[in-house]
Amino acid sequence: QVHLVESGGGSVQTGGSLKLTCVASGVIEDRTWMAWFRQTPGKREMVANYYTHNRETYIPKAVEGRFTISPDIARNTLSLQMNDLKPEDTGMYYCAIKFGAAYRIPLSSSEYTYWGQGTQVTVSS
Repeated sequence: QVHLVESGGGSVQTGGSLKLTCVASGVIEDRTWMAWFRQTPGKREMVANYYTHNRETYIPKAVEGRFTISPDIARNTLSLQMNDLKPEDTGMYYCAIKFGAAYRIPLSSSEYTYWGQGTQVTVSS
């Protein structure tokens, strides 16, 4: 069983920065996908992903250049640094984990098994 706890959300103005942190309790296996998702009305989209097996990160083009992901597997922690925030970045941010190998990056939220409670990010113009 894995338990995820997110922190670091808050309210900022356009152009501001926030760093979100996800701490996972439980065993993180060799083939583990760790991801950050953003929930807005009607949509939950991935904004960052890390795969423990090959240590590769993935940042979607929509946030590329502004968001970076920093894993610390020794501490079971995954951080998301968000810079140059825009009002459209507003949403609830969730950390999620999927165990197991995959032929492609699991992009859909339905592919993830474990979820944190989320942390709210609000960006005002």
